Amino acid sequence: MSVGAHRTAPSAAADSGRWFRRYRATGSVHRRLLVLPHAGGSASFFHAWGTAFDPGTEVLVARYPGRHDRLTDPCVDSMKELADQVTEALLPLLDVPVTLFGHSMGASLAHEVALRLRDRHGVRPAALHVSSRRPPHRLNPKRVHTEGDEALLEEVRRLGGTDEALLTDPDLREIFLPAIRADFTIVGTYGPRRAAPVDCPVYAYVGDQDPDVPVAEMSAWSDVARGAFRLDVLPGGHFYLVDRHDVLVGTVSDRLLADG
Repeated sequence: MSVGAHRTAPSAAADSGRWFRRYRATGSVHRRLLVLPHAGGSASFFHAWGTAFDPGTEVLVARYPGRHDRLTDPCVDSMKELADQVTEALLPLLDVPVTLFGHSMGASLAHEVALRLRDRHGVRPAALHVSSRRPPHRLNPKRVHTEGDEALLEEVRRLGGTDEALLTDPDLREIFLPAIRADFTIVGTYGPRRAAPVDCPVYAYVGDQDPDVPVAEMSAWSDVARGAFRLDVLPGGHFYLVDRHDVLVGTVSDRLLADG
């Protein structure tokens, strides 16, 4: 089972440009980091990550449909479909080792992509990094996506990580609410399910004051790790990674260099 070197059809290559915002390495590309945002999030949330790593690391940030430069693309509201499409778009970029990092909903998505890469394409990611999300077998999905707009927006506010202007401006709300509802439909209909293991190191991160993901629950990601597992607890809530950006990026960077 390889870490990279995969050939694929031209159609997948075209999808890569649509699905990923690409921050090219400033030197020869030795590895890629794929970042998968949270529910209600977008690639712009991780813009600072694009130039935060060593010259040999190319950063890819997923651009989910239905927002920003993919505003006219139909929203995706199932984890299966989202993971299938992200995996397909990633195939042309597996000529070097790929590490997956997912925050909140993105952590579940990263795990699903890792499984698809292995099971369908014989490719093992260099590592799986998961942040602020219970592992698959410990999920307790909320049904907020079935409620009215105000209840959904209140949940987004509670968790944070979404520009308040999108939630308060009526015109912006009308534009972005379908994407937010689609994401929370994914979150509300996914899991619990089997803790399917991955054949790569697993690194977990959580804020010590996260209202939804206790440290003990985050530690259960060890059940999907056949090999190395490490849990880092940082000060903060569900979006600890905003205030602890430098610490988190530094840790991820060190592990990128060590694993691939």
